[in-house]
Amino acid sequence: MATPGDDRSRCRWATGEYLIPYHDEEWGVPVHDDRRHFEFLVLEAAQAGLSWLTVLRRRDGYRRAFCDFDPERVARLTPRQVEERLADPGIIRNRAKVESTVANARALLMLQEAEGSFDAYLWDFVDGRPVVNAWTDTAEIPAETELSRRLSKDLRGRGFRFVGPVTCYAHLQAAGLVNDHLTSCFRWPELTGGSAP
Repeated sequence: MATPGDDRSRCRWATGEYLIPYHDEEWGVPVHDDRRHFEFLVLEAAQAGLSWLTVLRRRDGYRRAFCDFDPERVARLTPRQVEERLADPGIIRNRAKVESTVANARALLMLQEAEGSFDAYLWDFVDGRPVVNAWTDTAEIPAETELSRRLSKDLRGRGFRFVGPVTCYAHLQAAGLVNDHLTSCFRWPELTGGSAP
């Protein structure tokens, strides 16, 4: 959370005790770890139809319920264990979303076997380098792009669920494959290595 006297300019959505640290420390930082990618994928799927703040407040609950986002362990969850999670108030108790977490863990393991790593697969969509945008207003930032539509189509073809173009774009932003910090935000130059245009 921003400390008193911290008057740095941030993206407009970064407010409050959950969103400020997420914005300042995680959002848009390039991820190169399959488990971390899986974590974001689980949380972004959970967000569908809800606010990101709702999901962040339950992040610890998701860590407990889904084996600290270890895809190998999540892939082995039994129907009985899925039912236990559907009774857990620490997560969003939506059957389709909970079942998709297990299905996505299994799909991710298959993708790793085919591609070497989920990370390498994802970064290949941006030729290994973050897409750096130069938005000056939140209203300019799209909900989905041609890139997220391609990623969504490919993931669905590999058996992933809850990976529509909007969810995929949220993942690209969160995991740093796309930098959508506003140019007025203090994180934009930090993440690009340059000064704002």
